[in-house]
Amino acid sequence: MTFAVTGATGQLGRLVISKLKAQGAEVIALARSPEKAADLGVETRAFDYDQPATLAPALAGVDTLLMISASEIGKRVPQHKAVIDAAKAAGVGHIVYTSVLHADTSELSLAGEHRETEAMLAASGLTVTLLRNGWYTENYAASIPSALEHGAFVGSAGDGLISSAAREDYADAAVVVLAGKAEAGKTYELAGDTAYTLTDLAAELSKQSGKDIPYADMPEAAYAEVLTGAGFPAPMAQAFAGFDTAAKNGALYENGKALSALIGRPTTPLSETVKATIA
Repeated sequence: MTFAVTGATGQLGRLVISKLKAQGAEVIALARSPEKAADLGVETRAFDYDQPATLAPALAGVDTLLMISASEIGKRVPQHKAVIDAAKAAGVGHIVYTSVLHADTSELSLAGEHRETEAMLAASGLTVTLLRNGWYTENYAASIPSALEHGAFVGSAGDGLISSAAREDYADAAVVVLAGKAEAGKTYELAGDTAYTLTDLAAELSKQSGKDIPYADMPEAAYAEVLTGAGFPAPMAQAFAGFDTAAKNGALYENGKALSALIGRPTTPLSETVKATIA
């Protein structure tokens, strides 16, 4: 069985490839700049979504493809279509796709591209397993240095419950599915075991840092302005603030515990990610 992983130089891709390699699997790293994947110690192949004609040859001999969703929001649908078409042409039998939690109903602004991708996959005739990944705890932990500097954790998620998990948890789930240790052709709604609010996150940060770091909730537009002032491009700031509003409305909550069931252990607690980030 030969596996290939797109987005091999990304954080999730690197984790999955390392774990597959540790299991002795034959894995190919697919990357736009394959030289950046040389340190992974596996075969690397050039894989540029924007050059569709080059993709099928890069998938030669691949049995199962982990298609990690492309990073360029707004370009994902044509890029994903190119990958799916190439996989069919190359004879790939199984695609595992990293979608987003509750993609079919989610109000997250990025969910639309995932819905379109899922529809293309369903029409492809290939065996498709959907890993609808919830939020990475690291997405919020990235704000910890700023919160420590300014004495407050800001956002616009209100009391919305967030069922996030560590990136490594999602990587472990992908490896389980790729290795055939879970049922193929299913849709898995993946999220952390224990939900929290941003108030809870701020309290955990306060506890571990020894500083009083309250959560400061604000309207979406005001939060977007804060992010813009911190140097984020306006479209990105607006998107991130919108993610918080979606979280307020339940878009990041899931209590099915399918992730811990897949990986055979509890998901990484919020406290551990906070501790690692502070360290």
